[in-house]
Amino acid sequence: TIAASFMINQLTITATAGIGGAITPSGAVHVNYGEDQKFEIEQNTGYSFSNLLVDGMHVDSTTSYTFTNVIANHTIAASFMINQLTITATAGTGGSITPSGVLSVNYGSNQQFTIISSTGYSIDSVDVDGDKVDSTASYTFVNVKENHTIYASFIQKTYIITASAGVGGTITPEGSVTVIHGSNQSFVIAPVTG
Repeated sequence: TIAASFMINQLTITATAGIGGAITPSGAVHVNYGEDQKFEIEQNTGYSFSNLLVDGMHVDSTTSYTFTNVIANHTIAASFMINQLTITATAGTGGSITPSGVLSVNYGSNQQFTIISSTGYSIDSVDVDGDKVDSTASYTFVNVKENHTIYASFIQKTYIITASAGVGGTITPEGSVTVIHGSNQSFVIAPVTG
């Protein structure tokens, strides 16, 4: 008697995923000749699906892909991109915030801002998403997961000139006079009769 035995050929699909997501199953996946093999694609929090290459060619699938009637080795590679969020930074008259404008920030990253007042001004307040914060000279968004705004406002410095006159005359204005930085203040001094 002659007995012959055979085994079905196995082929390999190599599945890989870039940073920011996963493909399941992954690695060297063995598939019996003629069978189908499905792959699931999932992005991590803070990432979006970018591209899927099957045997080096782009395909439109985004969440899964199925090889049907596998009769050759294949590759499948999923790539992802980190989500971009925005922080809008503005400053009022009398100072600056650095960096300023609409900034793109990677999901989960930190972004620091420095607030500087111009000569003759001081920092009045720093508002983050419409709420006043205690920070004045700088503020750092930590682990950014949504869009934000930051606004710095400033006030002009003021000084007090105390004016008084002795017996026999007057000074106008008299008392504590508030003067804005860089401005002028005149006083009229007059003796009384005699």
